[in-house]
Amino acid sequence: MSYTRRTKDELAARVAKDIPEGATVNLGIGQPTLVANHIPTTLEILLHSENGILGMGPAPAAGQEDYDLINAGKQPVTLLPGGAFFHHADSFAMMRGGHLDICVLGAFQVSATGDLANWHTGEPGAIPAVGGAMDLASGAKQTWVMMDLLTKQGQSKLVSACSYPLTGIGCVKRVYTDLATLACTANGLLVIDMVPGLTLEALSELIGLPLALMASSPT
Repeated sequence: MSYTRRTKDELAARVAKDIPEGATVNLGIGQPTLVANHIPTTLEILLHSENGILGMGPAPAAGQEDYDLINAGKQPVTLLPGGAFFHHADSFAMMRGGHLDICVLGAFQVSATGDLANWHTGEPGAIPAVGGAMDLASGAKQTWVMMDLLTKQGQSKLVSACSYPLTGIGCVKRVYTDLATLACTANGLLVIDMVPGLTLEALSELIGLPLALMASSPT
């Protein structure tokens, strides 16, 4: 069997493809920030950053960085026409008040039924970093996760039940990985798409869980 993993930019483009016009979207720290670079300029999509930006644009060109204009991960960003800055408290009010259509977060683990663990591995000496993840996972209308499918040790980050401390319960609707896109449901994982050359059986073996194709997925 021969298949090629999605690069981080290809994965970001795959996430961006599913964001509908008119959506207000928070991009979490890490890989999700790359999604901003793949939003079509023809679509009106408002990107939110928890440190107080609405109307965030893609990363600036080399040499054009303004470190007074950064996202929550301290990376320089741009501001689209009509964009706004506001207090951190107002930003969290947006997150907690159900005003975000989608949040895209990274994760250490996601369960088949959509439980999210992304702030602490529970390992001795590990530094917990909850940030606004709990507010986003509970406040956004949809939570999507963007991550590598496997750890560096080859273990699946998609699991039957999370062994790490939970961020949210049953909150994740979709998981975008370097090998496949999946939906978390009450009945387990449904495969939306896979990279060319990867089979459902091989993907199921990698994850260690039973999988089914979503009805509209290509076979």
